[in-house]
Amino acid sequence: MTTLDEFAADFGEDAGYLDFARLGPVSGAVLAEERMMGEFSFRSRFASIDLAEEHGERALGAVAELTGFRADQVVFQPDTSTGLMHALFGLEGTIALSPLEYPSMRFAAARAERALGRLSTVWLEPEYGRIMPGTLREQLTDDVTAVAVSLVDHRTGFLTDLEGVRQVIGDRLLVVDAVQGVGVVDAPLEVADVVACGGQKWLRAGRGTGFLALSDRAVEQLDPVLSGWRGAPGTEVPEDVPEPPQEASSFSMAKPAPNAQARLAAAVEAVSAVGVDVISDAVSDALDRALSIVDEFGMTVVSPRNRSERAGIIVVEPQPDQLTLLAAAFYNHGVSVTTREGTVRLSVHVSTTDQTFGMLRESLAEFASTSTL
Repeated sequence: MTTLDEFAADFGEDAGYLDFARLGPVSGAVLAEERMMGEFSFRSRFASIDLAEEHGERALGAVAELTGFRADQVVFQPDTSTGLMHALFGLEGTIALSPLEYPSMRFAAARAERALGRLSTVWLEPEYGRIMPGTLREQLTDDVTAVAVSLVDHRTGFLTDLEGVRQVIGDRLLVVDAVQGVGVVDAPLEVADVVACGGQKWLRAGRGTGFLALSDRAVEQLDPVLSGWRGAPGTEVPEDVPEPPQEASSFSMAKPAPNAQARLAAAVEAVSAVGVDVISDAVSDALDRALSIVDEFGMTVVSPRNRSERAGIIVVEPQPDQLTLLAAAFYNHGVSVTTREGTVRLSVHVSTTDQTFGMLRESLAEFASTSTL
């Protein structure tokens, strides 16, 4: 086991970083894996290629432990978008989702519908920008065979009640974009049929890392349309083009990069060593501290405040004519945030320091002084 302090001490981002929902700076352990794999590539020592490829099983085992799926239900993906493309291109029927979903989900649904004609899309009407169990109950029709949601909404920071959604949708397939929550949210991912996640945000594994986890029901119902030869039966190069087996490994096209697998494995192992529940509580404590600073300056917060409805994101909505001033204040004090659609999104992690909280306060103090001039 690893203590929370030990886990946090392995990160080294500069003070002022409040943009983990965009990209999570990697840990020392992840950086060490990248350097080691780079050395393997540079030296090509005897048997180093075979040793490097062992990181694939290591990564799948780590993801399985973290998510509640079996290792044979998990396949490596380079990012969330690719995982969702694999899943939705293989889906037949009607999928219901919000028009406010992150483009990864919307594009995958639209591309699959247009390319194959086997999938149709029903657009749900969100309630206050959110998809909740009650929202689904009122809008689901009998022809809907799958429902897609984000574990955490990228715009609002709202944490979806996966268990509630599962109860409402029954035996329909539940597809989850989990990139904004895995690693900092203690969520029942095992109730989903499809979980797609990139490792570059809250897992802090760097770009080019991720996974797709599929329930047995999903493997049975999804067609691995984008299956490449790496998903074919056996270990040798196939002489013909056989049908892909009905297993999670079929939802891949090529051999993953060993350095990316190693980075993902190290990041997920570190989270499991501490406990995602412990990390989740610490992130929520950090979020409370950031919220108290934001409240000092009377900022309008449009993200959830209730711990059961949030992850690591705060969304502030200034007056339209003050957005530029607020963004400039953050920039002037070296605070990294995301400005989008008239809002400013701040996101914290266990490694967010006292100095960073101080820089947040200084930024808002500058904004308060300039906005009243």
